[in-house]
Amino acid sequence: MGRLEGKIALITGAGSGIGRETAILFATHGARVSCVDKNEGANAETVAGIKAAGGDVVAIAADVSVAADAAEMVEATVTRFGGLHIAFNNAGVMLADDGGAVETDESVWDATMDINAKGVFLGCKYEIPAIRDAGGGSIINTASFVAIMGAATPQIAYTASKGAVLAMTRELAIIHARQNIRVNALCPGPLRTELLMKFLDTDEKKRRRLVHLPMGRFGEAAEMAQAALFLASDESSYVTGSDFLVDGGLTAAYVTPE
Repeated sequence: MGRLEGKIALITGAGSGIGRETAILFATHGARVSCVDKNEGANAETVAGIKAAGGDVVAIAADVSVAADAAEMVEATVTRFGGLHIAFNNAGVMLADDGGAVETDESVWDATMDINAKGVFLGCKYEIPAIRDAGGGSIINTASFVAIMGAATPQIAYTASKGAVLAMTRELAIIHARQNIRVNALCPGPLRTELLMKFLDTDEKKRRRLVHLPMGRFGEAAEMAQAALFLASDESSYVTGSDFLVDGGLTAAYVTPE
């Protein structure tokens, strides 16, 4: 029996990277899955793979930064499957022109905040009532190690947006703890995903990240999916409000307690 048997899950950014790996893994463990992505072609590939393996899945096109889309993705999930138990607010962007405060354009800041921070807020806004109606469940918000310690390669908008995700996660965890709704932030370290590799577009930038990693390698999206599975499952029933770091030892090496 799968670890998510009988559960209904919604995953944003399901067309690639962490979202795709998590959607596949959740379905493997018995969840019925709503795959949400703005890129309909990439999302269709994820859904096709799950269907081919016998999973119960639906594709939903949505821009998570638009309130009407966020509301619709939840409504469509509940209509299709009859409820919602797990929400993984994972969709995010990392823009090439994101640097320090001086050189980063306001438009880059706004676009990053719209998806990475506002998108999580809107997801939670509409997911929480549905999860409450289902008797409780788990919300996982994708943050990042950079929200805790900053990035070696400057990306001020991305870092600030992920800091906002951490703050929202902690507050929502407190507000909804007595409603049987757990809210945690998954904080990946540097990953070998298309998103990060496009940002670290030179060997020098890649070396600058790798030199800080005790394990000496980038993480894999599939490893983050395993962490999300733990946070989604009843095995993490006493875990809420956490900054769940999956970073190859990076923060342990550089962040020391006061």
